[in-house]
Amino acid sequence: MAETARLTVGGIVVARLQDGTDVEHTLGPRPYLHPVSTLAGVPVTDAFPEDHRWHLGVSVAMQDVAGTNLWGGRTYVRDRGYTWLDDHGRIVDVRLSPTAASDALVQTLHWLDPDGALLITEDRTFAARPLSARAWSLEVAYTLAAPADRDIPLGSPATNGRPDAAGYGGFFWRCAPGPAEVFDASGAHGEATVNGGTADWVAFAAADHTLIFSGLGEGDHWFARTGIYPGVCVALAWEKPLIVPAGGTLSRRHTVIVADGALTPGEVASTVHTGD
Repeated sequence: MAETARLTVGGIVVARLQDGTDVEHTLGPRPYLHPVSTLAGVPVTDAFPEDHRWHLGVSVAMQDVAGTNLWGGRTYVRDRGYTWLDDHGRIVDVRLSPTAASDALVQTLHWLDPDGALLITEDRTFAARPLSARAWSLEVAYTLAAPADRDIPLGSPATNGRPDAAGYGGFFWRCAPGPAEVFDASGAHGEATVNGGTADWVAFAAADHTLIFSGLGEGDHWFARTGIYPGVCVALAWEKPLIVPAGGTLSRRHTVIVADGALTPGEVASTVHTGD
């Protein structure tokens, strides 16, 4: 890993930005945050896990960007399933400010196809702020801009034919390993009912920490896993491709509260209110 900057809260390093330049090309090279931790130092992300080597901490990526795989791993092909293709691109950081420890990071990134041609220009901001003695929030904002001369469709395994509510792709958090439960603001509990939902927030509660995600955009859905692996995604192309129009932009803003301890649904609701 090649660390380029750090996020801090009250002088505590809570996240480290990796530039992704050393990531194998089939794993979707891209900048990512890892490790991310609670204020007490509990790690809450994972990277290069054996089950999905292309899961890289906290990042933004799609499996189908105008035919380019920027997620990493195999590509889902209609009527064939997951298939290794020579379609992997990369996301590169072309501007980062600042480059030292700070409570905010501002990036300009280029999403490139396998030949290095520009697909998307992204402006992204990570900001960390304290909430309490046991919690802090990560605020994530990004804007994707298409070239002036072409639309850029964003797709997912679901839009390419996968039938089982797997429209993942967008802002993705690969959670730290270990047992956890997931529940949302609607009262749904468990992967089967939270996955695909559109509740105001989703909580991922492990034995020693809780993550609370909010900020769905129009048409977005939650993608949540606790079984085969732990992770939460704000899915942009749940059922149909999302188009970034030629010369146009697509923007999203999310908040993730990182808290020490396993919070109950009532405690999560109270913490979300505190963070408003």
